[in-house]
Amino acid sequence: MNKEYKIFLTILPLFIVFAGKLAATDFKFNSNGKFKIVQVTDSHIKSDDVIPSNETVTMLNQVLDAERPDLVIFTGDIVTGKPYKSGFEMVIEPVIRRKLPWALVFGNHDNEQDLNYEQLADLIQSTPYNVGKMKKMKNVSGYGNFTIEIKGKDSKKIQAVLYCMDSHAYSKIDSVKGYDWFAFDQVEWYRKKSEKYTASNKGIPLPALAFFHIPLLEYRTVYTQKGHKIIGSQLENVCSPEINTGMFTAMLEKGDVMGTFVGHDHNNDYIFNYYGIALTYGRFSGSKTTYGDLKNGVRVIELTEGQKGFDTWIRLNSEEVIHQVKFPDDLPLSKK
Repeated sequence: MNKEYKIFLTILPLFIVFAGKLAATDFKFNSNGKFKIVQVTDSHIKSDDVIPSNETVTMLNQVLDAERPDLVIFTGDIVTGKPYKSGFEMVIEPVIRRKLPWALVFGNHDNEQDLNYEQLADLIQSTPYNVGKMKKMKNVSGYGNFTIEIKGKDSKKIQAVLYCMDSHAYSKIDSVKGYDWFAFDQVEWYRKKSEKYTASNKGIPLPALAFFHIPLLEYRTVYTQKGHKIIGSQLENVCSPEINTGMFTAMLEKGDVMGTFVGHDHNNDYIFNYYGIALTYGRFSGSKTTYGDLKNGVRVIELTEGQKGFDTWIRLNSEEVIHQVKFPDDLPLSKK
């Protein structure tokens, strides 16, 4: 029997013992003033396709041991096979075994299996060490729009904010093909949250990052133009929505979001500076259960307390690290 699959069977009772409990974590910068996030995206786990799926599990075990993050964020298309619950238990096992706090946003494929969004939300909320809020909010579209606050190492004051948002799946308007877009109520939700955090910080925007699955239309704007410096791989067209409802503009106006982190396009893992915001892809984390020309891995993001900016890199396994970037120092400002 495969080693990772044995571990998966061993960990199953933990889902029963800890069901319904959230991670009791008050996030703080560590004693060195650092906070590290591992972004896992497009893992495309299929529990009935164990061998390639375990390639992802093996990679996760290696990178989590190497990086020892404070938080893991899954940015969509986590499971793309039936039953969803079995696949989810496989991919979340390395995180739970290490008792790591984690959060999740949906991709466009997560509800295409055997669970609807409400059932998926219930599953995620009942899984150990989850810190996200997946339940649908009144007057806000989608499942999984929430913030994670990071406090100072020596205080209870919020020093940084993570926005996690549901970028939905496919267009619901017959005349518009392709992928869905952020609803106006989500843009307004972000604006109000941002204003509240800024007001609590004496009018100064708090350093923030945003995580969702489908890239904004601004990703495509830069992809189709020349003269923009990127760091990372750009091997695929940007599959963004056709409609722009102003999420990027809202972030630009509010002045808090330093970078957005998405998945969706498996052959892209680059980062570029667009009007001072790092539009960033995670690294494809999946395996041969789906398409992909890049070796699987994760993106790592490290914040430093009191600094506007962040460090980020791609980790492929216990030894390989590529595309190291200090933002914004390593990327010139792109404005066209």
